Amino acid sequence: MSRKDEITGKKAQSGNLRSHALNTTKRKFNLNLQKVAIMKNGKKIYLKVSAKTAKTLKKQGRIA
Repeated sequence: MSRKDEITGKKAQSGNLRSHALNTTKRKFNLNLQKVAIMKNGKKIYLKVSAKTAKTLKKQGRIA
């Protein structure tokens, strides 16, 4: 399964590692994915979401 937020659709970004000599190599900035349970139609559903999305869901009271 891909490293993707199942609610917002966000995925990893790409960039460069920069050494002291300014050499560059490609790297990935992965999401901080968390497994959370939300209630939908009286059932628990487990989703992989980013930490920021989990914080928003918790603030809205949707995390079971």
